[in-house]
Amino acid sequence: MESAEIRRRWLRFFEQRGHTVVPSASLIADDPTLLLVPAGMVPFKPYFLGEVKPPHARATSVQKCVRTPDIEEVGKTTRHGTFFQMCGNFSFGDYFKEGAISYAWELLTSSLADGGYGLDPERLWITVYEEDDEAERIWRDVIGVPAERIQRLGKGPNFWSMGVPGPCGPCSEINYDRGPEFGVEGGPAVNDERYVEIWNLVFMQYERGEGTGKEDFEILGELPNKNIDTGLGLERLAMILQGVQNMYEIDTSRVVIDKATELTGVAYGKAHGSDVSLRVVSDHMRTSVMLIGDGVTPGNEGRGYVLRRIMRRAIRNMRLLGATGPVVGDLVDTVIRSMAEQYPELEDERSRIESVALAEEAAFLKTLKAGTNILDTAVTETKSTGGSVLPGEKAFLLHDTWGFPIDLTLEMAAEQGLSVDQDGFRRLMKEQRERAKADARAKKTGHADLGAYREIADRAGETDFIGYVDTQGESRIVGILVDGVASPAATEGDEVEIVLDRTPFYAEGGGQIGDTGRIRLDSGAVVEVRDCQKPVPGVYVHKGVVQVGEVTLDAPAHATIDVRRRTAIARAHSATHLTHQALRDALGPTAAQAGSENQPGRFRFDFGSPSAVPGAVLTDVEQRINEVLTRDLDVEAEVMSIDEAKKQGAIAEFGEKYGERVRVVTIGDFSKELCGGTHVHNTSQLGLVKLLGESSIGSGVRRIEALVGVDAYNFLAREHTVVAQLQELVKGRPEELPEKVAGMLAKLREAEKEIERFRAEKVLQAAAGLAETARDVHGVALVTGQVPDGTTADDLRKLVLDVRGRIQGGRPAVVALFTTVGGKPLTVIATNDGARARGLKAGDLVRAAAKTLGGGGGGKPDVAQGGGQNAAAVGDAVVAVERLVAETAA
Repeated sequence: MESAEIRRRWLRFFEQRGHTVVPSASLIADDPTLLLVPAGMVPFKPYFLGEVKPPHARATSVQKCVRTPDIEEVGKTTRHGTFFQMCGNFSFGDYFKEGAISYAWELLTSSLADGGYGLDPERLWITVYEEDDEAERIWRDVIGVPAERIQRLGKGPNFWSMGVPGPCGPCSEINYDRGPEFGVEGGPAVNDERYVEIWNLVFMQYERGEGTGKEDFEILGELPNKNIDTGLGLERLAMILQGVQNMYEIDTSRVVIDKATELTGVAYGKAHGSDVSLRVVSDHMRTSVMLIGDGVTPGNEGRGYVLRRIMRRAIRNMRLLGATGPVVGDLVDTVIRSMAEQYPELEDERSRIESVALAEEAAFLKTLKAGTNILDTAVTETKSTGGSVLPGEKAFLLHDTWGFPIDLTLEMAAEQGLSVDQDGFRRLMKEQRERAKADARAKKTGHADLGAYREIADRAGETDFIGYVDTQGESRIVGILVDGVASPAATEGDEVEIVLDRTPFYAEGGGQIGDTGRIRLDSGAVVEVRDCQKPVPGVYVHKGVVQVGEVTLDAPAHATIDVRRRTAIARAHSATHLTHQALRDALGPTAAQAGSENQPGRFRFDFGSPSAVPGAVLTDVEQRINEVLTRDLDVEAEVMSIDEAKKQGAIAEFGEKYGERVRVVTIGDFSKELCGGTHVHNTSQLGLVKLLGESSIGSGVRRIEALVGVDAYNFLAREHTVVAQLQELVKGRPEELPEKVAGMLAKLREAEKEIERFRAEKVLQAAAGLAETARDVHGVALVTGQVPDGTTADDLRKLVLDVRGRIQGGRPAVVALFTTVGGKPLTVIATNDGARARGLKAGDLVRAAAKTLGGGGGGKPDVAQGGGQNAAAVGDAVVAVERLVAETAA
């Protein structure tokens, strides 16, 4: 059965059973905590968390997913892949365990003629969570799976949560027995290579609390609405239905292997090493095409780096197989043809996908040869000195200069019998990220090769910047880049980089961010410019999107900046100069500029200082700045030689490179700096400067953040409102507020301490009394009872453990206490070593109590916690615990 047919049958089966078919979401996760979608349930996460009301009670989807943590295992095992499709069916408060289990069994075992997958029921094994009696009963008594093919597993493999407080629940997995040729018998608990998991059913029925890892967290109780989240790996099922050895050999992957074989002449199945490379190529090219199709482009950060790393691993493995020329075009074509039946949009986006992939291959092939030579030299040097570890700085050079992902260097070094100093590499990477100029350089170059910009400069010359005088002007388009590749034209919707022969747009530099605005063509085409950068000297690159029409090379254009935004940035930049000088006046010449960023209405200024700037000094600096504003000083710019600028005392930013001719910005008699940015004409145009505070950003470097103009006024207006409200609350004048608020806080802290002391005393008193109530039940000291409502879970746990510790004489002991919090019952039960030796486990006792309370719970054998919905049943829960203790201890 082809993969496309597996997908069709899945969606048709669940649609016929009342499920809404939801198309696959983009691989680009709509979730700030995720780079890419790693699981089928991710698009439904807001529904499960209760953030959004589900639009339907039942849903089904086949979701595109990408996972890369196990990228090194790709090609080596039968099951690891970076791209996969997760078939899912979901219930939001509708059907639960029996419904999900019945649907799964029906679809898997129904005949092909009846729309199922036709699997032999005798080859299906089931795992359930070790405490999930209900799921085991359904599989055994309702479905009819023999008890010997149902295995209970622990929390790690068979209990699901999102890793944070929220919904959670037990899992039940369906596994397929591939036969004795794949290993020993004994079920999935013994051999997961022979018994392959194909479908995981998650029963979201509990609410989990805080904790770490997959097992160390508390179960707070039952969810009011129970949900179903299941996932069947399409590629794994295809592997079984198509009778192949691994998921690289299924229909949509094997065609890529066959194409790679055709391109390299290396047959599949002849040698382990080449087979691994062919599988890597197949997997990684499928992933690359799907990522590019969803809008990811190669880069050095985030999703872009994931794509670049995967593509370059595929290209290099093709080189290892013997390919000497470009191969990506043929491989991309094969992937699109194999996947288009399931995802028709791949054909629609073919041109863009091919363009991005080919550009990345071209960029990598340029660097691969040079990088390989550098690596070979480094390997030779290391071996000649008797070393076995390639230095971290060599790996960093390959990454930073030649675009080698670190895993590529690791692989190539290992082939030469060397390891790599990964700690040294990571240290250098961290240092680079902390350098502002490295970040700026990454932003300037985007995804394009610098050579593309240099080619434009060589052909058209440097951009003439007219923005010091003009905010708009006529120009001509001399360069167009789409996805980092030179192009003769760009059409509506394209993300583009435009180079003009002359421009009023300021390109980011000297701490000032780039201008935004619009470029209009006579044809009516419009480009919205969102940023302007200068990736190579003299070339101004306007980054944006084509809003209307088609933009063509050599077309005349009219460029206009956002004047209001530019003016607000100019205010911030001039304020930065004033702040710099005022700080030097207050702290001395050591307060030299170490970086800055000027945005509309606000700025930050970094400077050298061995310690924090006292608040009083900061206040004086702010006052000095605002006094200068009232003097109506003119702001003037003049170009002169660097020597003349130094003679005039102009301040130069430390570490900055300057040419023979520099631009000097002078603010009256107060400030004189070398600067290429834009400024106001007079200090009166700033209006007001408000320093928000200063902080440390590194050893010996401080940062001031500030507001300018209307933004500063709005901030002060809000502050005034807050002060007025506080005056009303504490009945005092503004100058009295600090003392009055401090006094109130001190009283509050004392009251909190007193309450905590009182609570601890009450707990201690209760412990002593409760320990004395212990009853003997077949030789076990049993303490049960209900403590006052509102006792917190933490206090209840402390109390239970304290009572357990007070049982004298080394007697087996069980302590089970109950309370009600917010109208819901809560219980904590603890056992000591003697009780556990008699078979009494806290988890078993909690489950008995929680079941009576209409909830659930769990924990460790020595202490466990549970809860429920029915506070009136606490008395019955106590009886249930007492009965189970008596039965077990007898």
